Amino acid sequence: MSLAEKVYLKLREVPRGKVTTYKWLAEVAGSKGYRLVGQILKRNPDAPRTPCHRVVSSNGKIGGFGGERSGKRIEEKIRMLEQEGVEVEKGVIDLEQYGFDFKE
Repeated sequence: MSLAEKVYLKLREVPRGKVTTYKWLAEVAGSKGYRLVGQILKRNPDAPRTPCHRVVSSNGKIGGFGGERSGKRIEEKIRMLEQEGVEVEKGVIDLEQYGFDFKE
């Protein structure tokens, strides 16, 4: 199984109302390539079934979405997360409250 396939498979485990980080997702997929995970998600062939909007930076910041780091796509990511019950405060998510690190 390729790294991309592992990333997409594991990402599908993240439930509504939770987020994971590029780092956690890379680790659970067996990689240290956190940035590579971002590149893989940019090419997500199965959105929204594979919910790449639920992946954020390790510091809780929104990160990118669909290859963008600002603009309408980021606003769309925030809106999607808020519709799932995730609170976004000044572009940051509280990972203590909303983080899903695959150990749950």
